[in-house]
Amino acid sequence: MTAPKTTAIAQTLSAISPFVGPETNERARGKPFAARLGANESVFGPSPKAIAAMQDAAKDVWMYADAECFELRNALADYHGLSADNILIGEGIDGLLNYVVRLFIEPGDCVVTSAGAYPTFNYHVAGFGGKIETVPFKDDREDPDALLDKARECAAKLVYIANPDNPMGSWHNADVIEDMIARLPDGCLLILDEAYIEFAPEGTAPEWDMDNPQVLRMRTFSKAYGMAGARVGYAIGHPDLIRDFGKIRNHFGASRISLEGAVAALADQDYLVQTQDNVARSRARIAEAARANGLEPLPSATNFVTIDCKSDSAFAKRVLSELMERDIFVRMPFNPPQDRCIRISTGPEREMELFEEALPKALTAARAED
Repeated sequence: MTAPKTTAIAQTLSAISPFVGPETNERARGKPFAARLGANESVFGPSPKAIAAMQDAAKDVWMYADAECFELRNALADYHGLSADNILIGEGIDGLLNYVVRLFIEPGDCVVTSAGAYPTFNYHVAGFGGKIETVPFKDDREDPDALLDKARECAAKLVYIANPDNPMGSWHNADVIEDMIARLPDGCLLILDEAYIEFAPEGTAPEWDMDNPQVLRMRTFSKAYGMAGARVGYAIGHPDLIRDFGKIRNHFGASRISLEGAVAALADQDYLVQTQDNVARSRARIAEAARANGLEPLPSATNFVTIDCKSDSAFAKRVLSELMERDIFVRMPFNPPQDRCIRISTGPEREMELFEEALPKALTAARAED
């Protein structure tokens, strides 16, 4: 018996995923982590009202979800002061990135991103045969000028930027992003990933401009709303652009349970504020622990803190490994010079105590290997 061949594109790709998840690490090491501080999830969890809504929706899970995601789209439209025609629901931002690449990229088409930025975008581009062009970070932030220069150079169809950024936690003010939008080359779509925007300072997000067909903004319920496992994200853009996604999206990709939870989470803004306060306190605590151990915390507008280990990538990898040995799951940036750092997600009291206890021991062990 002979199986059919995969596509020529698939045959060029290695069998990897963008991330090795904590569960994979736990299976490999034969025990669970005591503190899960590497996946930028909200350890503070979702609103109790969202949990109740999802529990109630479970009895109806025999039905497919509404293919138009009507209730959530309209709730988001009311919340942002937009039209439901401006909003697309997807399976997290990861799912939305898949859709946008599928809609626009053919083999050989150029896309532009930052070297070391969120890798799932690159993963989808490679899967559809696109050509990935990268530019370096500048001062630990994505560089809008360099991204635009590269986009003009290769006639890019898509440019990706996250604001705030993962993995560094850095951000640009709204006027910088608005200037970038104003200078986009014709025929180029900006994907503005705002997964962490609820944690950012006032003045980070540009004003809505739904008349511009060259911008697609993406947001999620995975971070500030604490629903990473529910896989609910949304894109906001010109109605003609949103309408085009109807040609290729998975119309039953959203879970009925997840959609009900997202509607309830959006309605509970008091809990969102509570989470924002918890994250701010935890960020300050992580930064304090870093400084107390001779490291440098970078400014963060996210639910994690990137810590400069004040050495090279090899040392940062040893620190990460020693933290993992002490049951603290963390991650680090992939590309130089950002790979001199480790990245710690915020969390509640117990997780912070475990991190504070493990960090000096991990550093001592890592330095002993020099």
